[in-house]
Amino acid sequence: MILIIPGLFAIFFLFYDRRQQSHSVLRNYPLIGRMRYFLEHIGPELRQYWFINDNEGQPFSRKDYQDIVIPAKYKKRILGFGSKRNFEEGGFYIKNSMFPKQTNELVIDQEPKIQTKVYEIDKENLFSRKEHRVDRVIDPYLLSDKDAIIIGPNCRKPFRVKGLIGMSGMSYGALGERAITALSIGLGRAGGTWMNTGEGGLSDYHLKGNVDLIMQIGPGLFGVRTKDGQFSWELLKKKSELKQVKAIELKLAQGAKARGGHVEAEKVNPEIAKIRNIEPYQAVDSPNRFKEFTDLPSMFDFIENIRDVTGLPVGIKIVVGKRTEIEQLAKLMKETGKGPDFITVDGGEGGTGATYQELADSVGLPLRSGLMLLHDVLTEYGVRDRVKIIASGKLFTPDRIAVALALGADLVNIARAFMVTVGCIMAQVCHTNHCPVGVATTDPKLQKALSIEEKSYRVTNYLVSLREGLYNLAAACGIESPVYFTREHIVYKDKYDRLYELNQLKK
Repeated sequence: MILIIPGLFAIFFLFYDRRQQSHSVLRNYPLIGRMRYFLEHIGPELRQYWFINDNEGQPFSRKDYQDIVIPAKYKKRILGFGSKRNFEEGGFYIKNSMFPKQTNELVIDQEPKIQTKVYEIDKENLFSRKEHRVDRVIDPYLLSDKDAIIIGPNCRKPFRVKGLIGMSGMSYGALGERAITALSIGLGRAGGTWMNTGEGGLSDYHLKGNVDLIMQIGPGLFGVRTKDGQFSWELLKKKSELKQVKAIELKLAQGAKARGGHVEAEKVNPEIAKIRNIEPYQAVDSPNRFKEFTDLPSMFDFIENIRDVTGLPVGIKIVVGKRTEIEQLAKLMKETGKGPDFITVDGGEGGTGATYQELADSVGLPLRSGLMLLHDVLTEYGVRDRVKIIASGKLFTPDRIAVALALGADLVNIARAFMVTVGCIMAQVCHTNHCPVGVATTDPKLQKALSIEEKSYRVTNYLVSLREGLYNLAAACGIESPVYFTREHIVYKDKYDRLYELNQLKK
C-alpha cells in the first residue's frame, strides 16, 4: 500500500506531463524533470544552510545574520580564534590609537538602567540546544546631554535624541501588526531612539511602545490624504499633535526602489485600508513622486508650510543619483535660507518589501558613495551645519555604523536587521504575504508565530549592543564619544594593500 500511492502519482505525472505544453523538459523526461524542479525550488534553502560559506550570500550572509541574532538573543558579541573577514579584499578600516580611552574617560549617560531579558545556553549538542531566559539589568549607552543630537533647533518643537541609531521606515502593511508592536515596545524600552513609520501611515501599533516617531509621508500621502487622494492639512496637524510624533519625513525615494511603494492586495486588510484611506484588498502603489511639488523651490515651500503647521522638524529621504541635483539643493538652501532640517540618504543596497529587479540592482548610488557626495557638497556650499544627515543601507554592526558616521552621517537608520530581531529568517517572500515567521505578513494565522513579548526584548538587546559597540570603537580610536568620528579615523585599503586617506576619496 505504501508503494501504490507514489506509483499512482508517478503514472499521473507521466501521462499529464507528456501532454502539457509549458515545459519542454517535462514532455521528454517527466519524472526526472519533476525532480529537477523540486531541487531547483529548494535550492535557496540548500545554499543558505549547506553549500555557501559564512561570508557568502546576498543580501545578507550567514555571518551577517548571526551578527544580528546573537546580540539580540544573548546580548553577546564576543568571538573566538579570529575574524572571518577577508582581509585580502579592499575595504574601510578604523584607525586605532596608540593611546585609547579608558572606560571612565568615555562620555556616556548610563541612566536610566534598562530591564531586559536574555537567553543563556545550558547545553548544546548536534541535535538540540537547551537554554533558558533570565532577567538582566543593562546600561543604556546613551549620549551625554552635551552630545545629544538636535534636529531642527530653530523649530517650535525641536527633536532631541540621545542615541545615534533608529529604525528606518517600515510600514504597517509591509509588516504585520505584531511585528510593528514588538519593534515599538523594544525600541521604547531601550530609549534614546526613534521609529520611522514608513510611508504606510501612522498606526496604533507604532504608538504601543512609547517610542519617539518620525512620521513619514510618501507620494501616496497615506495617513494624511482625503479619500480622493488630496493632501489633508487637517489630518497632518491632528497627527503631528500626538506627543510621540517628533518629526516629519517626506519620502522622495528609497534605495531599493527609486519609486513609490507597493503593497499586494492580499496585505491590504480593512484596518490598513482605513489608515491609508484606500479600498481594502486592492493592490496599492504610490506615485513615483509627489504631485504637491515639481521642483526644488516648490518642495522647499511645501516643507516650510509643513513646518509652520506642525512646528516639527521636516526632512526628506533621498537616494543620491546626480551630483548636479545635490549641488542645486545645496545652492538653493544657501540662497534662500530654506530647506529640510534633515536629509535621510538611503543607499542602493537598502531593502524593501517589494520592488522591481532592475531598480533594486542598478538605480541609485550605494550608501557610502552617496553619503560622501552629499556631505561634501553641503559642506562646499556652507550649509552642512543647518541640516542633519541620517544614513541608511545595511548598517547592522557597530563598525559599519562607525564608518558611516565618519563619512558624514549624524545618525543612522536600520530596517532589515530589526526585522531579523523580531524573527525574520530571510525567506525573501516579503511581497507575497506568506512570510513563514509572521513578520512581513498581515495574515493572522502566520502572525501567530511571532511572540510580541519575546521579540521585543531582542529588539532592545540588539539596539543597546550596537550603542555599546560604538563606544568600544570610539575608545579604540582615542575619542570620548562616537559623535566625534570623522574621516581622520577611517582609512581605505585596496586589494593591493595600498592605503587611501579619506580626503583622497572626496566625491
